[in-house]
Formats: sequence, C-alpha cells, structure tokens
Amino acid sequence: MSTLHYDPIFASIDIDLHLERVGGGNETEVYCTDDRSYVVKVKSEQAGSVAEMLAQARFLGKAARRFATVMGPTHRIPNYFLIARNRRGEAQLLVLQPFHKDATPLFHMDYAQLSFHRRLGIARQLTDIIRRSLGSYVKRGWMPDLYGRSSRDPAERERLNRWYMFPWRLWSFLVQRNLLRANNLMLTAPPSAHIILVDYDPVTRSKLYQRIYYALRALLFVREFILIGIMVATGWVPRAP
Repeated sequence: MSTLHYDPIFASIDIDLHLERVGGGNETEVYCTDDRSYVVKVKSEQAGSVAEMLAQARFLGKAARRFATVMGPTHRIPNYFLIARNRRGEAQLLVLQPFHKDATPLFHMDYAQLSFHRRLGIARQLTDIIRRSLGSYVKRGWMPDLYGRSSRDPAERERLNRWYMFPWRLWSFLVQRNLLRANNLMLTAPPSAHIILVDYDPVTRSKLYQRIYYALRALLFVREFILIGIMVATGWVPRAP
C-alpha cells in the first residue's frame, strides 16, 4: 500500500502537494511523481536562502557530472536540481531523476532465481563499474558512492545518523554491506538489463575522512570480486540486514 505525503515544497511538481514516498537514504527522503515519470529527492538538511541553495545546487551538479563521467553512458542517469520553498518559508533543494519503474535495487535481487547467463551479465557490469571507480580513485582520489543506506522513515534515518550509532554504521560499512546488496545500484528490466547508479552525492566531510573512506572502499573491492565470483557460480549472496 502506497503512502502519500503532503508538503508545500511539492507545489511546482504536483498540483495537490501529495507525493508517494518510495524510499529514503542517508540524507534524503525519496518520492515519486503521480505519473511515475520522476523520482523526487528532498534534502531536508539543505535549506536556507535562495543564494545558498543555488550555490549548493551548482556544487552538487558539478559532482553529479563528474560521477556520471566516471560511470559512463551505460550506468548513469540524469540529475535535475530544483529550488523550492518549504513550509518554513526557506529555500530548499530538490533533486529530480527519471523514475525507472521496472528497475530493482541490487539490495533486493534474488540472484539464485537468475540463469547463469544473466548472473554472468551482472558480474561483467559490476566488474566494469569497479574498474571505472578504481580508475577515478587512482587518478583523482574519489569515486561514486556505489553502496548507500536505506531508511524506512525520517525517524529511523535521524536515529541511524546520531553519534552513538557510529559503531553500527562502521560495522555495516565494513562487514554487512556489499556491492551485490547495494542500495545505490539498480538493475533495469530486460532486454536492456543495465545496472544504473542512482545516487550522485559527494562525500562532504573533512579531507582526512574522505581519504580514509575512499581508501577503505578501494580495499573492499577485493571482497567484492570474491563475492561476485561466488554469485556467478552458485547464485548465493550474503543477505544484508
């Protein structure tokens, strides 16, 4: 059963100001337009003056273009930025992306139900994505966030982002999450069956944090190659919580 959410911030997108919530991430709430044409990502932490949001939109737009270049035409989707007024009268940033209604997040994939040929096709695409990401890391020191986190509602997102949840986040980052159970990668329906990246946000914390984060991500790709090989051979992939 779908859940509709009311917010004046949807005024330029939806006539009755109600959109269906279809997910949530580390920093965003994700909605879908009534005609199922676009996903609308609301960044609740990014609000302020019009000038501030315009600067933020330019910053995120530049990052999105960089990550899209890394992913290549097969694995990327366009991003559009919109500044709207929220219920507090502040300017707030929205991100719009095409809605792929038949695409499935890798997090929910049942690989055991796929043929060996389809599993091999997924493995080849993931290998290409890893190669592109590592190339970006070696040349520029950064890469797209291929993994992502999900939240059932804003309250859960807020709880998971609190300081005392850091040990859980670290454990999830290092152990529980893997590329075959990624939230930020989706597999489109056949016949195209392309893996696409849906999150183009950069890491905005300190330079030291970014260096450690990207270095760990690069090291964890060794694990991903092993899990991809197991997936192709058997269809088994560890279940993420």
